[in-house]
Amino acid sequence: MHHRRSLGSGFSAATKINQQPPRLLIVHIPLPSWADICSNLCEALQNFFSLACSLMGPSRMSLFSLYMVQNQHECILPFVQVKENFVRLQACISELRMLQREGYFRPQSISLKLAVEDGLQQFKQYSRHVTGATLPYTFLEITVLTSHPGKEVVKQLEEGLKDIDLGRVRRLQVVEVTKGILEQMDSESPDEAGSDENPILGTDIDLQTIGNDVIDMEIFFKAWLHNSETDQEHIHLLLPAQTFSNISRAVCLKCDLQERLLSPSLLPGTADGTLRMDDPKGDISTLYQMASQSSSSHYKLQVIKALKSSGLCESLTYGLPFILRPTSCWQLDWDELETNQQHFHALCHSLLKREWLLLAKGEPLSPGHGQRVPASTFYVIVPSCSLTLLVKAIATRELLLPNVFPLLPEAPPEDSLKIVESTLDRLELEPTYNPLHVKSHLYSYLSNAFAKPQGRFYTGWETRTPRKAGQSQTNRVRATVVPLPVTPGPCGTSKMRAARNASLETRLPSQPEEEYSSQP
Repeated sequence: MHHRRSLGSGFSAATKINQQPPRLLIVHIPLPSWADICSNLCEALQNFFSLACSLMGPSRMSLFSLYMVQNQHECILPFVQVKENFVRLQACISELRMLQREGYFRPQSISLKLAVEDGLQQFKQYSRHVTGATLPYTFLEITVLTSHPGKEVVKQLEEGLKDIDLGRVRRLQVVEVTKGILEQMDSESPDEAGSDENPILGTDIDLQTIGNDVIDMEIFFKAWLHNSETDQEHIHLLLPAQTFSNISRAVCLKCDLQERLLSPSLLPGTADGTLRMDDPKGDISTLYQMASQSSSSHYKLQVIKALKSSGLCESLTYGLPFILRPTSCWQLDWDELETNQQHFHALCHSLLKREWLLLAKGEPLSPGHGQRVPASTFYVIVPSCSLTLLVKAIATRELLLPNVFPLLPEAPPEDSLKIVESTLDRLELEPTYNPLHVKSHLYSYLSNAFAKPQGRFYTGWETRTPRKAGQSQTNRVRATVVPLPVTPGPCGTSKMRAARNASLETRLPSQPEEEYSSQP
């Protein structure tokens, strides 16, 4: 498999930074485990796609396909565009909910291999005949979500796929769903969660573990919205030059930039999305998109001075925060990557020890012919206890409005103090703010927004009779390629094959806990 691929030079920076590879999800969860996992998985998928289909701007997720592997492999959803396609994706999730949850049958070892092969064949067919030469993505990411021991599934895939051409597969990942809920911080990315021990087993197959919990699954799927390109580093963080033997040399840390949260202005149903108070142009294009230009003109942050961490007023920062990490660009050799990470580590350690922040100036890229140089943007860089730095835009003289902040008197009137303190004592006190415990009902709003204009949204799947193996469905989409043959099972296989073929002939209607210190 090839992990180190670059997009063609003809695509814009916005395309590079938002366009993610097509994804094939293979649910490899047999009975009786499916009964315990089904509801959590379907809710997590519905929540995720309500976001992914609603985000404005360039598409962050291109194509998606879903297979189910129990006693045989079955294409639940062939490759479809994700953006503005929530109704079709919701029908797919409804189909998952309808699958049989009781009983037992012996899974066939060849079914998982056939699902991978069939999905890869579908992707190749889609690339050739659906979109032709204009397809901006040529490699596929495959995720196997399994209830079996992950290492066993990895070995099974290594053995079954050893003679299969995986040249179009950018990444093959096995995700084991455990019975319990994994305890992990919300800020920990799915890739990091499974990278402590044996992150890559065998031949380029990633192994990860997540808990059987809606939030754990939701966080895993949301990682698909991140920019995962490693063709080049995003940011050059330039520290003041040092002098060695009368030679001045600047320290350059090569970093990758990552979003901390989705901008509310990119989603309907939020105050910011309605009033456009949080304009994404001010948050993203000046830093995030400019960081994705060609390798000959990396976006640079020049550190100009240090600040005491207690000397920054939070009211002076604006826009979305971003995370800086040591780059994982594959084009750098291992020695340079290791040295870069060590210097990054040393910077984080020193800033924490000194209780310092950094003030940096964004160096604009060279303007085109006849264009004026834009105004500079300044950023404050905040350390944390992890191997990351927080970057936030900070106000300059031109943006500042006059305000008066009178000094707080030493003591308020005694009567007022008693009333307010008595009121505060009734509040529940939390040591930290965890956003995973706070819900705004945005998911339900987005789902309902898609349902109302269409009039074809499934709302009563919880009360419908579960589909048993062999029953035909009338809402199944047509696959783009002929499915691979299925190895005969011990019983009932002929009926299931007939039902599956019949179903393929029908069509669906178109249609954290706080990491960074802050001062008041």
